Amino acid sequence: MTISCFGKDKGEVKKMATAKIGDIITFKRDGESHEGSVTGVRENSVIVQYGYSKEKDEPLTTIVNHKNYKIKK
Repeated sequence: MTISCFGKDKGEVKKMATAKIGDIITFKRDGESHEGSVTGVRENSVIVQYGYSKEKDEPLTTIVNHKNYKIKK
């Protein structure tokens, strides 16, 4: 799936690939780079599991906008 994004210049359209479930992506949170696995895809974002909290005994998940990640190849 691809998403059309409009650039700053009028008429400029950029196509960007969206991640699929199971893809590994990289993104930044609080100035740190993270890598995680996509567990869900929404219209404007993906749900990502990027670690595990031993203290809470649950996975670390976050939501990342399509514009704010890169798919790792």
